[in-house]
Amino acid sequence: MSEPAAQPVPPALPVTFRPNRTRAVLLSVGLIMFTTISAIAVLLEKLGPGERISFVFTAALLSSVLLLLSRPKVVADEAGVTVVNLTTKRRLEWAQILRVNLRPGDPWVFLDLSDGTSLPVLGIQPGVARAKAIGDARALRALAETHGTGTNDH
Repeated sequence: MSEPAAQPVPPALPVTFRPNRTRAVLLSVGLIMFTTISAIAVLLEKLGPGERISFVFTAALLSSVLLLLSRPKVVADEAGVTVVNLTTKRRLEWAQILRVNLRPGDPWVFLDLSDGTSLPVLGIQPGVARAKAIGDARALRALAETHGTGTNDH
């Protein structure tokens, strides 16, 4: 008979969860892409001023999309959780979080909320760093169970 898994110890607050590897890749690619396209705009002698500006504008636009994709994070403190997704930011009190879910195949964590809805949390995603995402999800679950009305259901 196997022993039940030990309850994870919640991390010290405040704590920020974010997909660091994904963020580093997105920001690096954005910087390299912006630099390369801008350099091409400067080095191509046949381009006029409008075309050069167009190149730099396109580079800035593409880089800003990658910057937006690197935005997701979750910040937990004594009062609750701030979930920052691509274009939205939502503040939750601990009591609003009933359950923290990361099921096999889920692209990111989902929070079951007291109003009957579910909130995706893109700041914890198992894509590139699965073990880290699972650890972060367990830590957030432990925090929700300690500070709020979370349940031990998985």
